[in-house]
Amino acid sequence: MATPTTLQSGLRLSDAKLLLENPYLPMEAGVAVTEDGHHHIAASTYMKASTGAMIDWWFGWIHNTEQYKLWHPRDHVFSDWEDPATTAAPISVVTILFTNTLGRTLPNSRFHFATRTDFQTAGYSTAICGKVGNWNDTTGEVVYGGHLIHLIKVEPDGIRMRSRFWLGDIPGLSAEERKAALPREFPFALMQHAAEEMAILSTILPDMYEQHAPKSGSNKL
Repeated sequence: MATPTTLQSGLRLSDAKLLLENPYLPMEAGVAVTEDGHHHIAASTYMKASTGAMIDWWFGWIHNTEQYKLWHPRDHVFSDWEDPATTAAPISVVTILFTNTLGRTLPNSRFHFATRTDFQTAGYSTAICGKVGNWNDTTGEVVYGGHLIHLIKVEPDGIRMRSRFWLGDIPGLSAEERKAALPREFPFALMQHAAEEMAILSTILPDMYEQHAPKSGSNKL
């Protein structure tokens, strides 16, 4: 297994706005450790024939395990809404509880998703932002330690999903302690998973949208 680098291509969370200012950065796919000790994971997937409206609909539609497994049958294990009342509109803040098989482990995670649509001037249709945490499905306890963003860049014949994760944001830890907080293989497994699930999604999303999305929905690109 490769070792994370400390190259400048590791984007700090505080510099995430650079994603909007630069359609391509030095690291569009890879793993790096930032100067402040976060593991920065980048994945980028071109999704031909997909649109931002489809992405908005998708993240508002998936909620049960059967739907969750559609976009990664091997890794996706379980999914449910913690607050299903918010799922009627795709532009909302919701909580998804799910489990993945990553890096020979079965981490339980809980993401707070917030879909934002104020990025059009930079050529983006949607930004899906969230917090990442370890979820104990027995006690319900969540320990947050990371952040994610999926940026949907409008392209001539589809969209480009730019996914970014920052892990190790645990209060009270030094930069060196953050670096050591994750199992060595996990950032690479997450990078692989993010690229695979979006590639799979790109093959099913247009047909799923046509079949299940309300016909009177948004025409947003």
